[in-house]
Amino acid sequence: MHVGFVGLGTMGREMARQLLSAGHRVTVWNRSPEAVRILVGDGAEAAGSLSAALAAEAVVSMLADDAAVESLLLDDDLLAAATTTVHVNMATVSPELARRAAAQHAEHGIGYVAAPVMGRSDVAAAGNLAILAAGETPVLDSVQPLFDAMGRRTFRLGERPEAANIAKIGANFMLVSAIEALSEATALAEANGLAAGDLLEVLTGTVFPGPVYAGYGAMIAERRYEPAGFRLALGLKDIGLALDAGAGARVPMPVAGVLREALLEALAHGEGERDLAALGETARRRAALPRPDRAG
Repeated sequence: MHVGFVGLGTMGREMARQLLSAGHRVTVWNRSPEAVRILVGDGAEAAGSLSAALAAEAVVSMLADDAAVESLLLDDDLLAAATTTVHVNMATVSPELARRAAAQHAEHGIGYVAAPVMGRSDVAAAGNLAILAAGETPVLDSVQPLFDAMGRRTFRLGERPEAANIAKIGANFMLVSAIEALSEATALAEANGLAAGDLLEVLTGTVFPGPVYAGYGAMIAERRYEPAGFRLALGLKDIGLALDAGAGARVPMPVAGVLREALLEALAHGEGERDLAALGETARRRAALPRPDRAG
């Protein structure tokens, strides 16, 4: 299949590589030309413009947030000129944007699929993402080969695209909750003379096994926050999406409010580009624990 790929950040470039490895023809566009040059070296074709990317049979986008999707891809003139049959938006965006995007694409005869993913860049590089997909069944069927190339499993969540975004927002809310809980428990342990690694061994060997507690727990215990697989700034964006979605549906989310404050505190200390595991430093700061200069 000929695929136009828009957005070659840390996740996007690994996903585009998986499409190339599966034998798809991939035409790439990115605001930063260096990322395009790298993918061309891997066998992709460079799109001279967004319009050129939207001339492919299917378009996949992996952008940072609502604002990026809105400014780049929700332009009536761009969509009117597009010859693609479907746009697969794999970003974590608000359900409100998903609803608007689906309606706007339909006006121009373009299918719209929401397909946010679960997994960090190393998971994307291995083609093991979990893909949360929602959209009209025939349209989902048409892009399933792309999902099969990028992920290990696709969860189909119905015909309303916003359902996939709600699922991803809920998952990220729980992820950040787990990291904050690990951070506070680790600070509690250290303040009482228990090594963080020893606490982690107890937790992951008993009631909290699994990749979230083991992976993020190790990063917190080792104070290893760079390179970032999931930036704190994006975590704040996702918690904001959860709070907005909750307010829209009149669902109280008191824990999400606490998480937002913790993330804002981290950003206020200049840690927005560090991994979410750097919430561990926020908890240590609150506890007035010794802190080396910019542990990495």
